[in-house]
Amino acid sequence: MDILLIVAVSYLLYTVAVFVRNLFEFRSLNECNKSLEDEPFVSVCIPARNEENVIERCVRSVLNQNYTNFEVIVLDDNSTDATPDLLSTLGSKNKALRVINGEPKPDDWLGKPWACQQLGNASRGEIILFIDADVWLEPSAVFKAAQALKRSDVITVWPKQEIKTFWEKLIIPMIYYGLYSLLPAKYVEENPKWVPKPFRKQAGVQFAAACGQFIGFNRQAYKKIGGHSSVKQQIVEDVELAKVVKRNDLRITMFDGIDTVNCRMYTSHHEIFEGLRKNFFVGFGRNIVLFLFMAIMQFIVYIAPVYILAFGEPHQQLTAAALLGLILLQRWVLDLKFGWNPLMSILQPLTILWFEVLGIRCLWDHYTGKKATWKGREV
Repeated sequence: MDILLIVAVSYLLYTVAVFVRNLFEFRSLNECNKSLEDEPFVSVCIPARNEENVIERCVRSVLNQNYTNFEVIVLDDNSTDATPDLLSTLGSKNKALRVINGEPKPDDWLGKPWACQQLGNASRGEIILFIDADVWLEPSAVFKAAQALKRSDVITVWPKQEIKTFWEKLIIPMIYYGLYSLLPAKYVEENPKWVPKPFRKQAGVQFAAACGQFIGFNRQAYKKIGGHSSVKQQIVEDVELAKVVKRNDLRITMFDGIDTVNCRMYTSHHEIFEGLRKNFFVGFGRNIVLFLFMAIMQFIVYIAPVYILAFGEPHQQLTAAALLGLILLQRWVLDLKFGWNPLMSILQPLTILWFEVLGIRCLWDHYTGKKATWKGREV
């Protein structure tokens, strides 16, 4: 047990250092509120496939911007629900909204990159913003994004997640906890200077990250990387886009969307499991060794201390209690930042067990060749 505690303490010290650093260095889009000398034309692009429950809120929020020089383009990606009817009604009342019908997906493309590529081709703006249909914007969002893109080639925003059901409250905050405690946000924007110069660019690519729920480009940057064609077969297309951006020596800046960009990612346990099942293992680059290593570390750091607290020696129990207290403190700070219920953080060991089960299912899919499905398509 002593060895487990040493490993857990070492790992947690790293995550605490990254977490504290990110509290100061993770930028907020809400801070981009200075006036613009001019308003570049912005194209807000929304891929929509069977989004009848969310598309109206999304589109109306974009049309309600306090920015004047923009267009909204929605691509109906062969929806089989009421999405086309809702878009038709919205389009008839708003001249700024343009609805296009998606072309059949080529065999060598995945669905979302193909939809976004069509949107990018149809767009006319100097700035192109891609947002998911389950996102809704505050009235100042486009203005702030346009300002942020004055200083960066590409931006990506992690929305404030609305979570309502038990499973959403249990699972979704852990995604953000992982982001804040494992990835120094500064290295997404600039390559780490502690890496020897000949290897710095490649190291910087390994720190690339993005959230496909909101990602924006200056048009020249989008053209330089070849648009979404550069990631046409990538399930985690947002992270891969970030890697392509960095390989092309372009600057990408990461923001949180508190008070600016909102999202409700999933609404049920089934949606959460299937949504994460398609990209959890892929997010590790399908690297079995790394995937298993992180699974073991998560078990040692977040679950083993609970057992030691209950059954260990007194000195071990004291260390385990300190570890669990530090983890809870991090979670509570993040919960306060994003307006989530801090009481759910107490169930973090259950959250970790849930992700362990998800990981087992992902490995089963990998070795059996079984593909996940999303929006009626295999991915």
